[in-house]
Amino acid sequence: MYVAHLSLTDFRSYAQVELPLEPGITALVGPNGQGKTNLVEALGYVATLGSHRVPTDAALVRAGTTRAVVRAKVVRELEAGRPRSTLVEIEVTPGKANRARVNGGSPTRARDVLGILRTVLFAPEDLSLVKGDPDGRRRFLDDLLVQLTPRVAGTVADYDRVLRQRSALLKSAAVARRGAGADLRTLDVWDAKLAQTGAQIIVARRGLVRALAPHIERAYAQVSAGQGDAIVTYKASLDAVLETADETASVDLVEAQLLEAIGRLRGKEIERGVSLVGPHRDDLVLTLGGLPAKGYASHGESWSFALALRLASYELLTRGDEGVGGDWGPDGEPVLILDDVFAELDARRRDRLAELVAPARQVLITAAVAEDVPAPLAGARVDVMGGEVARVL
Repeated sequence: MYVAHLSLTDFRSYAQVELPLEPGITALVGPNGQGKTNLVEALGYVATLGSHRVPTDAALVRAGTTRAVVRAKVVRELEAGRPRSTLVEIEVTPGKANRARVNGGSPTRARDVLGILRTVLFAPEDLSLVKGDPDGRRRFLDDLLVQLTPRVAGTVADYDRVLRQRSALLKSAAVARRGAGADLRTLDVWDAKLAQTGAQIIVARRGLVRALAPHIERAYAQVSAGQGDAIVTYKASLDAVLETADETASVDLVEAQLLEAIGRLRGKEIERGVSLVGPHRDDLVLTLGGLPAKGYASHGESWSFALALRLASYELLTRGDEGVGGDWGPDGEPVLILDDVFAELDARRRDRLAELVAPARQVLITAAVAEDVPAPLAGARVDVMGGEVARVL
């Protein structure tokens, strides 16, 4: 697949911009602060309904306006030799439910367009996947799951809603317990809902990590010249509570395990007013040469691991894996986006990454100066300056 055209209205710094694109390599070049990243951020938003830079939508809407619109023309071959274009339009309205249209049709839920465009985005923020807190790694897994199986977005949204409701009830129960006593009958209902949706997420994440693991190990060896084995494992909070682990447990079994773990922690949860077990407290553990990557890996090793996570995502999205994702036909390869990443890498990693991504169907690169783009990625060039885009090559 590839993006043939991107149009933005009141998105970030752009009142209006039109950007024609084509297969192959395109470099968006311009000084920092001119809007390069805003363009590729918009494409990432179409693919995941999220930004790699901010956790909420409010910052995506241009100052002084109430909504932003992102339009992308995506060309895919659902059948070999028969390309078909799809126009996706997403209206971003902070504080309200975002809406979407496909080919100018009736408005629909934004998440109904998930799967039309798939992207893998490399960015300086990726270093936090190795050095940062677990929430970034959880988001990495969930974003990839959504691209592989778009219906997971609904499950994640349901879990987040249940978690908020249950956490609010736990805080109320904590206050009531200090007073005249707490009525916990409603909490039992939310326990069941948390276990039901949480089990689906845990099982899906475990399957994803198993599928990713060999790709990550191979990709790390490619970008780091084989400096140690890169291993990933899924650490579930319920395993610590129950002192057991079953990586291949079914959804029904994990649901029962979650209910058991919640029951064991009921007193502590009410006392603290928070949910102490579930996928919101899980982690993707990264190990390098037998040691935790966080805290032990060097800066260069951390970058190699971060790159390996993205390269593995690209391989999994492109080639699939038994039990992970759906049937994407002959054109499952995602669009590759490299947002100012080469300026962060040493010469060896820069050249190796360039060689690995150059054969992709479509590669979009942002760079402050043209010299930051490695020679293997020479292609079309678009200058970005002061909110204006102009093709020069």
